[in-house]
Amino acid sequence: MTNPLEALTAQMLEAAQRAGADAADAMATRGTSLSVDVRGGALEEAQREESTDIGLRVFVGQRLAIVSASDTATRTIDEMAARAVAMAREAPEDAYAGLADPDMLAQGADAEALQLADPTDEPTPAALQDDAARAEAAALEVPGVAQVQSASAGYSADQIHLAASNGFSGGYRRTSRGLSCLAIAGTGTGMERDYDGDSRIFQADLRAPEEIGTRAAARAVERLDARKPPTGRYPVLFDERIASSLIGHLLGAVNGSSIARGASFLRDDLGKRILPAHLSLVEEPHRPACPAHALSMPKAWPRQTELSWPMACCRAGRWIWRPRVNWGSAQPRMRRAAPAAAPHPPRGTCGWRARRPRARICWRRWAPGCS
Repeated sequence: MTNPLEALTAQMLEAAQRAGADAADAMATRGTSLSVDVRGGALEEAQREESTDIGLRVFVGQRLAIVSASDTATRTIDEMAARAVAMAREAPEDAYAGLADPDMLAQGADAEALQLADPTDEPTPAALQDDAARAEAAALEVPGVAQVQSASAGYSADQIHLAASNGFSGGYRRTSRGLSCLAIAGTGTGMERDYDGDSRIFQADLRAPEEIGTRAAARAVERLDARKPPTGRYPVLFDERIASSLIGHLLGAVNGSSIARGASFLRDDLGKRILPAHLSLVEEPHRPACPAHALSMPKAWPRQTELSWPMACCRAGRWIWRPRVNWGSAQPRMRRAAPAAAPHPPRGTCGWRARRPRARICWRRWAPGCS
């Protein structure tokens, strides 16, 4: 019999308390994933996976340890807790280790409002194969494309529950639907390859397979006969696939754990300006249908509008990063953006990562010529 995730987290907390932990939090996840690969118009590979995973973090004073398992038997959970407490007693003290105070916990969070899960039925393997085959066929129709290395479609659904000894208990469900295509253009030593793909919470928001296949092929063809530009200074326009990763380096550097461990290149820059005055980063954690969202922060804190995604503004048919407010220093307290400062991108997109039309990020000061 399958145990409810809430019961599993409660069981882990009880086991941790019996083992001698001063405090603990536990997470349980149950997921299903399905993927289909097509090549040459025929099914190449199909996979389905179902799993349940559990994790436990225990605190002994200012020491902590984390353990995980995929076996949910009572004996395994008891052994996990005992080993975690033994590990924590041998770990070095961490002045920042601990759970959030009860008055800081997220209360009354509405998972449905975030639209993290698609209520429609799980797609059949035949439907996924059809999507992948259509993307492959569209790519092969583009002149200059020699072959398609792979076309893949997938679906996943996960149930997540987090509970802690400070009284927090909450869970939510999320789904994901994806499609990708990798095309190869040219011949011999002049061959080039590139890809395109899309991943959304709602299947209805997924870009058409023909669009993905055609775009993957066009990108591969554009790589042919590349030329080295002369040395000089040029304005840089980042492709969305590159632009989406740039902010991640900054967010990792201001992460509290990295700062505390001294592993961040910004560890000595608290209070210093680290971005130009005309750029801002704004987090909007309550925007619906964003795949990166979660019901609460890792420590069960409520999510608030503050540091993270840049605002987007639609100009000349593109979603472009629009500098709005100063982000003057590495301090965690940021100015909040007014809710109506810029139009929201389509459902299923986070900030400037709009898919229709293709996102392009301009890193120069906002000006009409930037659009």
